[in-house]
Amino acid sequence: MLSHVYVGINNFEEALPFYSAVMAELGARQRFVDTHRPWAAWQPAEGARPLFIIGAPYDNQPAVCGNGQMLALQATSREMVDRAYAAAREHGGVCEGAPGLRPQYHANYYGAYFRDPEGNKLCVVCHEAHHDAQPG
Repeated sequence: MLSHVYVGINNFEEALPFYSAVMAELGARQRFVDTHRPWAAWQPAEGARPLFIIGAPYDNQPAVCGNGQMLALQATSREMVDRAYAAAREHGGVCEGAPGLRPQYHANYYGAYFRDPEGNKLCVVCHEAHHDAQPG
C-alpha cells in the first residue's frame, strides 16, 4: 500500500543518528544519505519498498509536527520493539508510552511510542504472539 513516507526534518545532523539507530534495530537497510540536500532513506532488509525518508521540506519552509499524526514502524518481535525504543531514547527520543501490551487494540499488540528530537510521533509495534525460547 505504501511506496514511501517522508518526514520533514529541520536539524538533519541530530535526526540522522536518531533514525539510523532506530532503523538499525528494525533491520532496515540505508538506501542513501545526502547531507547537502539534506535527506536520507532506509528500506526493508528484503525488497526496495516502502522507503522511509527524512529530510528538509521541499518548499524550504520549516518542518512542523502535526497534531494527531503518527508513523508506526513494524517490528518482527517484542524484543525488537524494546531495542528500537531503547535506541530512540538513547539518541534524544522522548517517551510517549513505554514498551508493553496494548490489549485495547488487540491481544498481541505490543508497542512503544516516542517522539524524535523534533517532536514527530512514532510507534514501533509487533503484532505477533510472544513465543518464549524453547529449551534446547
